[in-house]
Amino acid sequence: MTDRPAAAPVAATPLPAGAASADAAGRPLRMAMPPEFASVEEERAHRKAKLAAAFRMFSRAGLDEGVAGHITVRDPAAPDTFWVNPFGMHFSMVRSSDLVRVDESGAVVEGDRAVNGAAIAIHCAVHAARPDVQAAAHAHGPYGKTLSCLETTIEPLTQDACAFYEDVGVYDRYSGVVLDPEEGRRIGAALGPHKAVILRNHGMLTVGASVDSAAWWFLTLERTAQAQLAAYAAAAGLGSPPRRIGPEEATVTRGQVGYEFAGWFQFQPIWERISRDQPDLFD
Repeated sequence: MTDRPAAAPVAATPLPAGAASADAAGRPLRMAMPPEFASVEEERAHRKAKLAAAFRMFSRAGLDEGVAGHITVRDPAAPDTFWVNPFGMHFSMVRSSDLVRVDESGAVVEGDRAVNGAAIAIHCAVHAARPDVQAAAHAHGPYGKTLSCLETTIEPLTQDACAFYEDVGVYDRYSGVVLDPEEGRRIGAALGPHKAVILRNHGMLTVGASVDSAAWWFLTLERTAQAQLAAYAAAAGLGSPPRRIGPEEATVTRGQVGYEFAGWFQFQPIWERISRDQPDLFD
């Protein structure tokens, strides 16, 4: 596995807003870039390690609640199958070797641990509906749950919120724990082409072309929900509504902070810290 230097990014991968590719003397500056792989086995090991790290990030961020929540990633050799966390394992303990691979029907094809039925119903449908998506993330974060109970969506109140401007679907019904494949298909349809969907009275789900981006979108969406709820609570006391970012500015900002590589890149400092501090995730 090799990292491409920042001086020569691929044309479809613009640098994050504010990044410079060279110093004053024209010398290239280093920056994390999506890795290349020598084999499918190497890519699989990398995806599984990133998935384990994403669960540990969720745990650190308080996004674990009992046995609820799941993140998935497609297998690079068999993209109609995906890796998922074992049912009932604490997010902070997930290792690469603990992950379970299931097929598009939800049958376990690799691993010996049980899988959450809701993960099967939701993620099988989301991956089927979005061939462009490599990973999907769902957890019962406190602020996402709260926002999902309100007749609202993510509003462009902050720069970070603009990553989701006009890029959030809404699944506007609740009928219990999602165990029915048809319910999963309806969630996939509500997601549409977006990077996130609000599940009414349930929580939120995000997707991406990598584990990195899907996990980061979820974390920043949870924090965005927190900021929005806090802004409206404060506004009620002040007697005036929160100030929204205008449509033109929100659209421009989404183009700066809400594209796929930006999501991937935001996860890299988290990956570096967790993989250094908790090397057992590679086991």
